[in-house]
Formats: sequence, C-alpha cells, structure tokens
Amino acid sequence: MRLFQVDAFASRLFSGNPAAVVILNAFLADAILQSIAVENNLAETAFLVRRNDDYDLRWFTPKVEVPLCGHATLASAAVVMERLEPHRKHVTFYTRSGALAVQRAGNKYLLDFPARFSEPTELPGDLTKALHVEPLEVVVNEFNYLVVLADEDQLRMLAPDMEKIKRLDRPGVIVTARSSGHYDFVSRYFAPAKGIPEDPVTGAAHCMLAPYWAKRLRKTEFRAFQASPRGGEVICRLLNDRVELQGECVFYLEGEIQVS
Repeated sequence: MRLFQVDAFASRLFSGNPAAVVILNAFLADAILQSIAVENNLAETAFLVRRNDDYDLRWFTPKVEVPLCGHATLASAAVVMERLEPHRKHVTFYTRSGALAVQRAGNKYLLDFPARFSEPTELPGDLTKALHVEPLEVVVNEFNYLVVLADEDQLRMLAPDMEKIKRLDRPGVIVTARSSGHYDFVSRYFAPAKGIPEDPVTGAAHCMLAPYWAKRLRKTEFRAFQASPRGGEVICRLLNDRVELQGECVFYLEGEIQVS
C-alpha cells in the first residue's frame, strides 16, 4: 500500500501538523487500520479508498477513529492533487461528517467543513485543576471544551495536567485567547484521551473557534495561529453553518507499507 507523510498547515518542512495518508483499494478491518495508525505514531493517519471520481476517507489517531480531522484531510487533498491525479483542482471526500469538498487555490487548499457551534457552560472544577489557570469563559459542544484565557502569554505558558484532561467528559480541550500580534486569535489543543497530548495544528478545532470568535469580534474571516511547539497558521472563514479553512502542505515522505 502506498503511504505518504505530509506536513499540513505548513509552508516549510518540520512545521505544521504531520499526517500519514494511506491509499487502499478497500478499507481493511478496523483493527488493522488502528494498528497502522499506532505504527505510524502520528496525530492522524488518513485512509483513502476510491469512490467513482472521488474518495471515501477515514481518520485514526493512535487510539481511536475520529469523526472529523482537518489537517489529515488537507494532507489527503495534497496527495490526490499533487501525486495521484496532478491535473485535478478539486476533490470531494465522503466521511462520517458528510461530504467534505477541497479545492486547490495556487499553492494552497480550501477546505469546506461543518461549523461546530457551542454554548456557555458552568466552569468544571476539574478543568480548572487540569489547566492550572482561571479562564475568562468556557463554552462546550459534544466534541470539546473551549476555554478562553486573558491573553496570549498565558496561553503560551500553559502546562496542563494531561491525566486530568484525559478524565474530563469531553475528548478534547481547546484553549484560546486574543492575539497580541497580527493574528486575530491564537489557540492550543489537548486531546490525551485520543492519544494526542497536544496536537500541533487542528483544523477541526477551528470549526469551533471560528463561530466563537465571530460572535466576539463581529467578523467572519480570521487569521489564526495554533501556538504549539511546531506551530501553524490557519486562515478560516465562517460561512453560515460551514467553515472554510485554508492552508498549505509540504511532502516529507513517500513509500510503501506491508501488513501481511
């Protein structure tokens, strides 16, 4: 099976978020897909299967299959449009989150994702203990807590207790703040329950961040930065109930894997 490793939401190698993309004729048993993801030991491994003119797509962390992943979708689009079918300018992926369209725009890609809206919630005591900081606000949806901090410095210095985050009643915690520089906002994402202590750059998190900041900033287009050690820039636009994400990719590795 062909395998690619791509740095997504990156304009240079060793930045952004690395994803593996595996090309299959048909999906293998879930246990084998999960084992491949464990072996790759990246935040996400994407599996692509041809469906007529487009592709079925699934995503696995080293621990679980997830319903949505931005950076591995971006990496998959780059693989399709730069390696498998270089003439293509757009592709649709059929996933657990519906049909996800990606189009090429110069050296960048535009992803059309579902928006993830949230609502205010009482501050969970365990969350405060896990982050070692008092948030300004906490909102929630079925996927993640979104924690708003006072400033960017506080966000960058954050050193969460991963064991406590792992025991929360949501699989992930997004932490965000207004940017003190030329970005609209910054964020970090922690999901140890999914085998990802800190994700470098998270497209799905921006599906929740964009609707939140649209209310706060009264605008719908944002230049955002995920302030992980690798770091990555995400351009995002809120379009009613959809979020458009824009990013670049850099190829790192191409090869074959054998599982039998």
